[in-house]
Amino acid sequence: MIPENITEKYLYYLRLEQGLTPNSCSAYLEDVGKLISWSEAQGLDLTKVSYQDLQHFVASLYDLGIQTRSIARIIAGVRSFFRFLVLEDYISADPSELLESPKLGQYLPCVLSTDEVDSIIEAAASKGGIEGLRNRAILEILFSCGLRVSELCHLKYSDLFLEEAYLRVYGKGRKHRLVPMSPSAIEVLKDYLSANRPTPKRGHEDYVFLSKRGQAISRNMVFVFIKEAAGIAGITKNISPHTFRHSFATALLEGGANLQAIQLMLGHEDIGTTEIYTHIDRTKLRQQIESFHPRNRKRSSTSNTSESPQK
Repeated sequence: MIPENITEKYLYYLRLEQGLTPNSCSAYLEDVGKLISWSEAQGLDLTKVSYQDLQHFVASLYDLGIQTRSIARIIAGVRSFFRFLVLEDYISADPSELLESPKLGQYLPCVLSTDEVDSIIEAAASKGGIEGLRNRAILEILFSCGLRVSELCHLKYSDLFLEEAYLRVYGKGRKHRLVPMSPSAIEVLKDYLSANRPTPKRGHEDYVFLSKRGQAISRNMVFVFIKEAAGIAGITKNISPHTFRHSFATALLEGGANLQAIQLMLGHEDIGTTEIYTHIDRTKLRQQIESFHPRNRKRSSTSNTSESPQK
């Protein structure tokens, strides 16, 4: 019999045994909540859910119009939950073991040029005062260091090694990595840290980036001011804090950086995740070939000649 507080027990498992971040735990709980709500509506006992039942659950997600990528994430959460139930002896066999995730198409993320990044940073800093200094420092670090927004929000003084030009970043699974800092990122960060920042709330004294109320800045706050700054700068692309991370990786690749080095700086466990940026680079390479290769130029000029009216 599965207890009523099973989600609380599952949360402890995710935090203590899996070492997941609070954001990841929330996502897993949300996904499992969908399964629990569906099973209750179907009158199903979780201890007796079968593989066929889970297939019907996945089909219901498609019927609701949930995107394929989100369904793949939900399935990953369901698998994790049933593994937990097996480990805790609530069930003897895992019905999700053969449950397949949908195949995902290749997703090429939106990236910004250096000029676009500079325009957004200037727009974000235009508020002036401590807020402008903070916004400039945040965007400079996102672009110069390739951090996830959650990693930036949790950045602490004890993670700064400015003399050595490094940041210590705690990523997924609480795994840490050292990321080099550019001189420009160090300069704007020092400007922010030397300014009159808000008085930190209790428990937030070590956080680098603070809100007006003295609390660690949230992901949502970063998202909002980036959207506002992009609008002021006239950037019409659909961007988010993660766009700066994509732009960081793409800029490195285009500059000739080694793919393994980019993987380490981004904190990707699987280099296959990093290889997405090679597709972006190939797309630009194709554009260059089509524009400048003599065979393509000759074809283009021939086409233009044939379309011009005869005298």
